[in-house]
Amino acid sequence: MTGWDPELAELRRIHAGSRDVVKETPVFSFGALSRRCGGQVVLKAENLQRTGSFKLRGTSAKLRTDAAGAARGVVTGSAGNHGQALAYAARARDLPCTIFMPTEAPVSKIEAVAAFGAEVRAEGGSVDDCVVAARELAAEKDLLFVHPFDDLDIVKGQAGVGLEIAAQVPDVARVIVPVGGGGLISGIAAAIKSERPEVEIVGVQASGCASLRASLAEGHPETVGAPSTIADGIAVKRPGDLTFALMERWLDDLAEVDDDAIAAAMVFLIERAKLATEGAGAVAVAALATGAVAPARTGTTVVVLSGGNVDANVLAAVINRAQTGAGRRVRFFTRISDRPGGLAGLLGQVAAAGGNLLDVTHVRDGVSLHVQETGVELLVECRSIEARRRLLGEMRAAGYDVEELNREETQ
Repeated sequence: MTGWDPELAELRRIHAGSRDVVKETPVFSFGALSRRCGGQVVLKAENLQRTGSFKLRGTSAKLRTDAAGAARGVVTGSAGNHGQALAYAARARDLPCTIFMPTEAPVSKIEAVAAFGAEVRAEGGSVDDCVVAARELAAEKDLLFVHPFDDLDIVKGQAGVGLEIAAQVPDVARVIVPVGGGGLISGIAAAIKSERPEVEIVGVQASGCASLRASLAEGHPETVGAPSTIADGIAVKRPGDLTFALMERWLDDLAEVDDDAIAAAMVFLIERAKLATEGAGAVAVAALATGAVAPARTGTTVVVLSGGNVDANVLAAVINRAQTGAGRRVRFFTRISDRPGGLAGLLGQVAAAGGNLLDVTHVRDGVSLHVQETGVELLVECRSIEARRRLLGEMRAAGYDVEELNREETQ
């Protein structure tokens, strides 16, 4: 299978055949990122695909290509995007579908899969456990097992992203793609390299689960340790046998980004492009923003936003952290009189200094206090770093002994 030579006619036929389920996603210019990295950059918004990720392309192609097998029912193991995509594609073709998900999977993801009509079974503590259980059920019930990435039909379906990029961006020179198991980047490379071999394909992994880097160094798929990254959509401990061979053949470069860069990219996309992405969907933007990958010197660089299924709590935490790091939030401790009016006076001073109070907590244990004092911890929103400094200065001028609790993040 490593000698597979893609045929554009076949890839286009598969792409066209999936149009009843898959939609063409838009390409957006992104001036803020272009100015930051010094090249012409556009975004391929797969986060706006139905089910919120590119995965629907591969699952739809698989069910259409192996229609006889799928008719008996389909099954897979997944913690999120692949499961949602398979459930959606199966419902569109009125097929029985079972998705094994980790017992600790977020309730929101379980509900999203169930909403598409699939039977959800909790199995084990990891996606690997779920895949094993799914394979066992497929063998027992003669169902079609649909692998998340290591399947040629899946790769051919993901090639639709590359076909659309080639049509939407005639001067494409470089495509930067998130890498987990390798299905997406293999499909994009198959489509683009078949027609435009000079176009560079660059992969980006999260440093907390860089299995492809280790595999390329060894010359074969390697398994890395437990993932530690907010980019859970690409936290794959081992690339596929098929996809590794394709990536080894077609990738022009590979980069890594850490979680700080990924979180910053997620916020950057929300604030400047008005696009919400999950961690995996933002890694290519993070690579450009940090300089881990450079844009093409001539022509257009396409950044693939692979998915937007981010948990609301994760997104809120990322945004709050970014605001603190940018100086727009400050958490501080001070002491006030433990008498009526003490807290009101403090809050009045915060308001007078232009701060927006977000949270206040009395602290009486673990700190040195006079018998007539109480400790207070405040979280205050400011407009800028300068506004934060001005607020703290005015608080101190008013007689409050202010101790910044997040000072290392805001300097």
